Amino acid sequence: MLKVNDNYQKLPGSYLFSTIAKKVAAYSEANPEKRIIRLGIGDVTQPLAPAIIEALHRAVDEMGAAETFHGYAPDLGYEFLRNAIADNDYKARGCDISADEIFVSDGAKSDSGNIQELFSADARIAVCDPVYPVYVDSNVMAGRTGTYDEKTGMWSDVIYMPCTMENDFVPEFPRETPDVIYLCLPNNPTGTTITKTQLQEWVDYANKNGALIIYDGAYEAYISEEDVAHSIYECEGARTCAIEIKSFSKNAGFTGVRLGYTVVPRELSYGGVSLHGMWARRHGTKFNGAPYIIQRAGEAVYSKEGKAQLKQQVAYYMNNAKVILEGLKEAGYTVFGGVNAPYIWLKTPGNMGSWEFFD
Repeated sequence: MLKVNDNYQKLPGSYLFSTIAKKVAAYSEANPEKRIIRLGIGDVTQPLAPAIIEALHRAVDEMGAAETFHGYAPDLGYEFLRNAIADNDYKARGCDISADEIFVSDGAKSDSGNIQELFSADARIAVCDPVYPVYVDSNVMAGRTGTYDEKTGMWSDVIYMPCTMENDFVPEFPRETPDVIYLCLPNNPTGTTITKTQLQEWVDYANKNGALIIYDGAYEAYISEEDVAHSIYECEGARTCAIEIKSFSKNAGFTGVRLGYTVVPRELSYGGVSLHGMWARRHGTKFNGAPYIIQRAGEAVYSKEGKAQLKQQVAYYMNNAKVILEGLKEAGYTVFGGVNAPYIWLKTPGNMGSWEFFD
């Protein structure tokens, strides 16, 4: 008889955002006259920028002619997009990243969940607390997290790095030495970030301890302060200890279009094994590439028109964050975030729990 992967049975309840969606749907059905302002998930609301729409239309027309039709995409992604990423997101910032170290995907969430396949079953992961749930849940599915404590909401084999008011929501080096460190900066959900000097300390720590940093930079377009790095590869030594995951969802509104990429430097290796080679093998085996029309849309993000239009969209979302931040402060809440990220993090009144407050 077939035996299922018992690790899935260890997952507590539904995925966080699925639970939120069910609660909102139930409330809407019971209160149809109420207008709901959705603050529970970081989706976008603005339409795709004109430069992106134009690129999509051109690409769709190409797909309708035999001479310009495209089938399966190259394993790493089309060269036109990888070159645009390398030039604009890395070389323009002084980062030594080449196009053949960039792997185009259907989104940062997929890569965040899949990257753990490169680690051994007994690898210890370290995460910030609070944390984007995909990092932990995907490792639970792989059997890497131990047992779950319902009272604390924590896993026995996960190393947690508390991010609290007391430490300004900035993670401190863990007391136990991890194999893999997940960092999301600017942070989801606290909105916090760290200076380039602080990030350099994490790179030095990882290299010293033989650890790997998974760096989620999905919100780098929202950075407003000059001393905050837009990429971990701005730090010396990052090529030997860091994988960077980025998304087109929040900077370009691709949440419903799906496009992202992961950077794995060629010299990144552990135990003499190249992670670049492993990820290339995994990518080629389990993924047939993001659609041609979507990759052309991604290329338009880096056009002169695209950059100007998306700068306006980012400003729109940051103004929303400002309205929420100031409104909650005026209502008497203790609030954080909204400076280098569109996220707002608030302290619930008294000893009220987060789900109680949500309800």
